[in-house]
Amino acid sequence: MNVLITGADGFIGSHLVELLLKNGYSVKALSQYNSFNYWGWLEDIEQNSTLEVITGDIRDPFFCDDLTKDIDIVFHLAALIAIPYSYKAPQSYVETNINGTLNICNASLRSQVKRVLVTSTSEVYGTAQYVPIDEKHPKQPQSPYSASKIGADAIAMSFFNSFELPVTIVRPFNTYGPRQSARAIISSIISQIQSGSKSIKVGDLTPTRDFTFVKDICSGMLAIAKSDTAIGKEINISTNTEISIGETINLIKKITGSTAVTDLDEQRIRPQNSEVFKLMGDNSLIKSITGWAPKYSFEEGLKETIEWFKNSDNLKKYKSGIYNI
Repeated sequence: MNVLITGADGFIGSHLVELLLKNGYSVKALSQYNSFNYWGWLEDIEQNSTLEVITGDIRDPFFCDDLTKDIDIVFHLAALIAIPYSYKAPQSYVETNINGTLNICNASLRSQVKRVLVTSTSEVYGTAQYVPIDEKHPKQPQSPYSASKIGADAIAMSFFNSFELPVTIVRPFNTYGPRQSARAIISSIISQIQSGSKSIKVGDLTPTRDFTFVKDICSGMLAIAKSDTAIGKEINISTNTEISIGETINLIKKITGSTAVTDLDEQRIRPQNSEVFKLMGDNSLIKSITGWAPKYSFEEGLKETIEWFKNSDNLKKYKSGIYNI
């Protein structure tokens, strides 16, 4: 089958490309256009004849029309995802996340795409009103980023309800693993430790997260794509567990043997009403529909991630001494 992955040059996207190629799919991988013709993390994966890399921008509807031609399945991951930057540039999140999703849905409808998986985020739920968080949990826009993803999800579902576009909203919880950007907590901690820092700059240590390894996220997305029952649904991909940021730091220090101390960095603290203090996902729906279950424990995923960061060629791509919003 012919598959399109938008945001293929990113963290989750590049891992999904690898998984689909391994499973025999022909993959068209969208990398955001730049004048250097740089393909992001796609530069680090093995190229083959069934992978076609395209550069462009989902904000352009004309480009999206060409992009979706002769495509069977769309995995839509392209988005702006950094929460701190959304405080500074909220309009760009609307243009990319909401308008970009509109363009992909419109183009997929015209191209008669058989399946469209739109990638959401657990941030749409905000601080948990109850746990585990199932798909019926209220949405709470606690940051411009989460608001834009709530809007993108609504646009996508409107295309299912109005035009019968075969859409599924895929909602990963707190993905981590090799290639994640330094603005994410786990990669930030590991990159600081591996760079030899004696203090780890952090924000609030109390929030809890349902950390799900990137390979489990990608296998969940593929399982959903294979299930017709998943059409028209919003589906969590999570582990049904939670751990605090402070406990996560201690576990990483234990695995790495680090004696670094934590150092509160005020610029990493979210506005009071914007911080999401508790996330723990309910994965019973994806299990019932597809039989999927996570294969990696948190410690196993951390060990694989830490090993990746130990490679100096990988670590040098991170500016661990600079806070990246």
